[in-house]
Amino acid sequence: MEGVVVGSVVWIGGPPGAGKTTMARLLARRYGLRRYSADVHTWEHRDRALAAGHAAAARWERLPPDERWSRPPDELLAMSLHRERGPMIAEDLRALPRAPLTVAEGTPVTPGVAGAGDRSVWLMPTPQVQRARLAERGIGAGVSALYRLLLEEIEAEVARAGARTLVVDGTRSVADTFAEVEKLFADALAVGPLAGSAAERARLLRYANRAVVRQHAAYFARPWTVGDLAGTVRLLACECGAADCDAEVPLALADFPDPPDDPAPGADEPAFPPVLAPGHGGHRELWRGPGGGTPGR
Repeated sequence: MEGVVVGSVVWIGGPPGAGKTTMARLLARRYGLRRYSADVHTWEHRDRALAAGHAAAARWERLPPDERWSRPPDELLAMSLHRERGPMIAEDLRALPRAPLTVAEGTPVTPGVAGAGDRSVWLMPTPQVQRARLAERGIGAGVSALYRLLLEEIEAEVARAGARTLVVDGTRSVADTFAEVEKLFADALAVGPLAGSAAERARLLRYANRAVVRQHAAYFARPWTVGDLAGTVRLLACECGAADCDAEVPLALADFPDPPDDPAPGADEPAFPPVLAPGHGGHRELWRGPGGGTPGR
């Protein structure tokens, strides 16, 4: 499995609270990479597990939401699909274009999927750092228990594989941690391929934003959920495509200009206007309607 995608992907693993998403976002924006976040494919993966008759996935869906997080630790870990989702991530990545390079991050990224070479690293927070970060997010007791268990599980997986780690102990700033990640992936970044133009970068940002909307649409499709896309506001990446832009745009997901079921996953050609931060210009050659005309702005 590793050999199928290793040449087109760099991997960032680690438990919840490690800073994986932040590092992957910075890496993708600075270098022009496609960013694949396992979190935004959670419900797709759960639906695949349900279709395959996975017992723990079905049990999790059947349990009332307020009862799920009181289950014993072994059951919580099984229902998280930590081991099962790794192969699904690899399947997703095989379906993506080989260029530019993809940075894939997520808790279910295991050494068995990503390998233990120089294209992968696991960010490992100390228990104290993880607890503090989860508390800042307002994570409940049951979810926190699972996340602490995942820290132990991933530590053991990485140790068995002899994979590369970067300890997150609270002594480095975000910028310092990112500098370390850049060094670790320097060879892979030198080889690339990287997005070379604002137009390419804009397409990659649309891919990442569309994945966020798809994730929420799949969640709200479940019978036990409350809410909808219209009432859900999230920060989406500005799609102006400028290499130095790291702006985010608060947007009700129902207002996302590209329906989440069109085009297909992995498609790069946007057919609708870009999501733009105030004062940021888009690229008129990119945002063409189905008939080839450029939508007015």
